[in-house]
Parts: sequence; C-alpha cells; structure tokens
Amino acid sequence: MILGLITIMALLVIRLQAVERPAPVLPEAVSLPEGVTPEAITFGRGWYAVVTSDDRILIFDADSHKMLSETAITLPR
Repeated sequence: MILGLITIMALLVIRLQAVERPAPVLPEAVSLPEGVTPEAITFGRGWYAVVTSDDRILIFDADSHKMLSETAITLPR
C-alpha cells in the first residue's frame, strides 16, 4: 500500500512538472496616468488590466498599450 501511494505521488509530481504554462509577457513600459501607483496586473486575450492604489481598474490594449477603459471601484470600508 505504501509503495502504491509513493508511486501515485511520484506520477503526480512528474505530471504537474510537465504541464508548464508560458509566463505572460509583461509590457516593457506601461504608461500610467501621472500620480498613479499600480497594485496588481492581470492579463486577458488581447488586453491587460492594472489595478491602482486609488481604487481604479485601467484596461489597456495588449498590442498598442493604449488605455481602453477606466473603471472606478467602490468598496465598502
């Protein structure tokens, strides 16, 4: 039983190492509005979003790096 458990764990480790996803390519220079501090970034197909410290989400085109959308976030505090 122990040998079977070790075999299953080894196969899981081997399998999970084989499934490597390529890391997303970060834009070389994200042009944020003046005074904006980024807190997080996420990627989608053809776009990326920057969450700012002043509670906004800025959506950029992945190819041109132009801002497509700006959304204010209202969170309960």
